[in-house]
Amino acid sequence: MRSLALVDEWPVGTVATGVVRADGTVAGQRGPVDEAFPLASVTKPLTAYAALIAVEEGAIELDEPAGPEGSTVRHLLAHASGLAFDEPRVMAPPGERRLYSNAGFEVLGDHIAKATGMPFAEYLRQAVCEPLGLTATELAGSPAKDGVSSAADLLRFGAELLNPVLLARETLDEATRVVFPGLSGVLPGFGHQRPNDWGLGFSLRDHKSPHWTGRNSSPRTFGHFGQSGTFLWVDPDAGAACATLTDRPFGPWAASAWPAFTDAVLAELSA
Repeated sequence: MRSLALVDEWPVGTVATGVVRADGTVAGQRGPVDEAFPLASVTKPLTAYAALIAVEEGAIELDEPAGPEGSTVRHLLAHASGLAFDEPRVMAPPGERRLYSNAGFEVLGDHIAKATGMPFAEYLRQAVCEPLGLTATELAGSPAKDGVSSAADLLRFGAELLNPVLLARETLDEATRVVFPGLSGVLPGFGHQRPNDWGLGFSLRDHKSPHWTGRNSSPRTFGHFGQSGTFLWVDPDAGAACATLTDRPFGPWAASAWPAFTDAVLAELSA
């Protein structure tokens, strides 16, 4: 894909990127796609997928209590538990605000570990990484932000998100629809959004502006980006997913470069 060459112009030291189609074929890739990079918050979709598998296995339920009083697993996944960003401090009642929370995902990881009888990192490995062949992916700390992976692994995960094998289609569809609609909140790096709609662990494109995906990304696009300069988006309407990992933290360079890059990728896919 010629559009992937745009990453060569980015002000980063190293970048790996690729695009996968819904049938699992790689449409293109560029850079060291087998090299592992810190994921930062792109860890969250992997954690969320493990949580959804735990739901299907019967280890946990979406509406069982977890986190602050009145909160559930569903609240934690949807950043609606009321927990603060980086500490287990209650800032609002559950379901009242979209408070993006690393602490909420850490509580979720502990909840799953207790329910399954194994450390969450091991559950993630057995439930998600091994079945999908994610050989470069591991969790070494917080389920919110301490994953590492390669672009090649994220493309395999992207293919799963386009055409799920580990989850029922209905479960993934629920996870990528708005949960607790209408909640306002801050989209990290892009300011306050009204509403700041979110799925079960997945950031939803909807009609947010500004946003880290493209102007031509479909409203059904979902995924996540990380402060380590990483992103994974899945656009069901385009039938494709794109994973990009860099060695430069997110900043104004990324907020400018990523949407234009995504639009170029989508234009080439539709040509």
